[in-house]
Amino acid sequence: MKVIIIRHGPVAYDWERTYSSSEFDKACTQYDKASIMRMSYDIPSFNSQQVYVSTLSRSRDTALEIFGNKDFICTELVNEVPLGSSFNCRMGLPLWFWNITGRVQWFLNFNRQVESRKETKARASKFIELLNNDGRDSVVVTHGFYMHTLVKEMQKAGFIISKSMRNYKNGDYAVAEK
Repeated sequence: MKVIIIRHGPVAYDWERTYSSSEFDKACTQYDKASIMRMSYDIPSFNSQQVYVSTLSRSRDTALEIFGNKDFICTELVNEVPLGSSFNCRMGLPLWFWNITGRVQWFLNFNRQVESRKETKARASKFIELLNNDGRDSVVVTHGFYMHTLVKEMQKAGFIISKSMRNYKNGDYAVAEK
């Protein structure tokens, strides 16, 4: 079984430099609803029998750009790890601060974030079980931060990963084979 895991295309959203906590939470919601920008994708061609996309529109829009109008399997199991402000604050703090502190809270399983690292790993494992039960060659169009967890969990489940990266840019992919 071969699975190509693709990060969605670039999102048409301009982040501000600073946000209060409520502004950051609102910006994250707006980002999740934003459309993608057109780009060319350098994805290896192979006869995939299934294309999985997340419930976030940028994943489905990317799949449409790459594969055209076909039936995709939409699942929350490959959604991006949600991100929110790390604490309540009216003062504008840098975007990088909110991103780092939110991801540190996720890593440490703090309940301030919508989903903990433990929950993300469980979600990835559930998706891998779905792939294994299906047993068909597949494509997964998902999200950058989530890809790291998915790839690690696939390795634990016996997949051999090629083209794994430290930082998945928009349109990048990894190949998993079992």
